[in-house]
Order: sequence, then structure tokens, then C-alpha cells
Amino acid sequence: MTSRVFRLHSTLELPLEDVYEYFEDPDLPVEMEDIDITRRNNTLIISAVAADESMSKYTPTAQLKASITENRVYEEEPEDRPGGPGGGGGGSPQWGTLEEEEEEIESELVEYACFKGDRETVLQNTALQYPMFEVLCGIAKIAEKGTLTAVVAVDGELHATRIVDGEDRPASVNVVEEPKEDDGANGVNWRDNKFIS
Repeated sequence: MTSRVFRLHSTLELPLEDVYEYFEDPDLPVEMEDIDITRRNNTLIISAVAADESMSKYTPTAQLKASITENRVYEEEPEDRPGGPGGGGGGSPQWGTLEEEEEEIESELVEYACFKGDRETVLQNTALQYPMFEVLCGIAKIAEKGTLTAVVAVDGELHATRIVDGEDRPASVNVVEEPKEDDGANGVNWRDNKFIS
């Protein structure tokens, strides 16, 4: 029986360097022989390479898609310095201290891979979709920021996954009734309104 991913939502963000490091020696699912990583401008595409040689090389295998952004990372948080909101200055301006120049806090621009969106945005194509979902879970466990939630079917049973800031969290599947479409019976029929000519 095949496993499938039904619902997925991700807000994962982690340094691009960490993603590359993760794939230096990955623990891939048995269905995958390898992965291909391609960068196109500000998009990172991680594609599954099938271990099954009978699968056509023209079959689009599952891929993870992330946008790449640059964030400024400070050696120490600006709030922690004296005079800042968390420091000893109370957060108000100190008049008469213009002679003292504030120390420049060391910072650098770091590229981040952002796996953000729903299944069709983050996890694409159906061949090897579930094994690639397992790879995404591995990435989620090294991400310091963001959440991955999903509903998957494994051997015919539904399972919920929730990983928050790199840690597995309890999750359950809830069945809810979808809101019914309002047929507009109680609304104004603008086409046959006698007050509009």
C-alpha cells in the first residue's frame, strides 16, 4: 500500500548553509537513491532521485521548493545593548550623550531557505512524494524557526505530523464538517430588483 501526503503547511526557515550541510550525508528513505539540489536565482529546488530503475527518467519525481532570502544576523541582539529596550537605559533617548558614539554591532547577511506555503507550493509532484515528505521532516527537525504540519496516510491509516522550532509536538487528525456554500437565497437579487432600473 502506498503512503500519501494529503495536507501540508510549512513556515520553516533555516540558513541555506544548514540545508546544504544536511544533504552532505543525508539519511534518505529507501525509495530514494539520491537528491539533486538546484538553485535558480532566489529559488532552491531539491528533487528526489528514484532508487527504482524501472521508473522512467521522464517521470517528474517529488521536489521541495524553497525561496531564498537574505536576513541580517547580529552577533548580539540589539535589545541587549545598554540604552536599548532591554538594556540599562530604559529605552528613552539620552539627551546630551551625542559625544559618545554608539558601538556598531557586528552583523552579517545570511541567506535563508524558506520552505513556506501549502503542499503544492512546498512539496510538488506525486512520484516519491511521501519519501520526500520524510526528507522535509528531517529538515524541519534542524530548523530553529518555523512549523511543519501535515496529514498523511501510511498503510491506509491517517497520521498527523507537527514539528515546531525543530521539535516533534503532539498532533491529531480532526474530522470537521466543511462550511456549506451559501446559495444566496437570503441575499438581494440585484438583477430583478425593482428599485434599480
